[in-house]
Amino acid sequence: MPIPEDVTGDEIDKDVRQELQSLPKTLAEDVARNLVMVARLLDEDPEGAYAYSRIALRLASRVAAVREAAGFAAYANQKYGEALAEFRAAKRMTGNIDLWPVMADCERGLGRPEKALDMAGAPEVHKLDKAGQVEMRLVAAGARRDMEQLDAAIVTLQSPELAANSVQPWTARLRYAYADALLAAGRESEAREWFAKAVEADRDGSTDASDRLAELDGVEFVDAMAEDEDDEVRAPAPSEASVNEDEDEDEDDKDDDKDGDQDDKD
Repeated sequence: MPIPEDVTGDEIDKDVRQELQSLPKTLAEDVARNLVMVARLLDEDPEGAYAYSRIALRLASRVAAVREAAGFAAYANQKYGEALAEFRAAKRMTGNIDLWPVMADCERGLGRPEKALDMAGAPEVHKLDKAGQVEMRLVAAGARRDMEQLDAAIVTLQSPELAANSVQPWTARLRYAYADALLAAGRESEAREWFAKAVEADRDGSTDASDRLAELDGVEFVDAMAEDEDDEVRAPAPSEASVNEDEDEDEDDKDDDKDGDQDDKD
């Protein structure tokens, strides 16, 4: 697949670049450029990111960073079995457990929420940093909802991180998940409160909390462009009667012109 000329491979993280030093220089550069494309396209074009990840994987399957990138690309395309296999491979190579929450979420994607809950209670969770532990909590709550255990999902999300007033990178998503679980349980007034709190914390628009809050408040958004298009489509065509009237007026004008010409001749 083509790679833009401005992509040099130097854009990748220094730790990944260090991993690639085990490869011949030219090969390392090719792999690095493909990994840059994976990172660039992952959110906006998951299929494109997946295609580049497969190339990188073919070139350097023994590099943990490549396996991890391939895992995230597969995950973005809902290829959960493939993603899980890549994440497991990366974990074996590095011993790093940072991927534990997303691996558990892959189990959810494969229809195995019980397995995800088992992973949420595993010793590995205690080795995660704060962000990883919050992510694991979100996955566990999602697994509870998969099993239609709404009350348990709500309890799972109740934590010091949820109650904290300070805004952290995970705050908006945690508050949003809590609000959504409350709404699913029919606790609308509480859900509204937490959607509002999620809006306060969502500085980069990572959730649609503002839309959900507006929906609860009964606010309807109108697409102005769509409305203009509808107006154009709905613009009434001239009625048959008005067309006939116009034609009759034209005929009368012609008759008047003829009479005027006749009078001039006389």
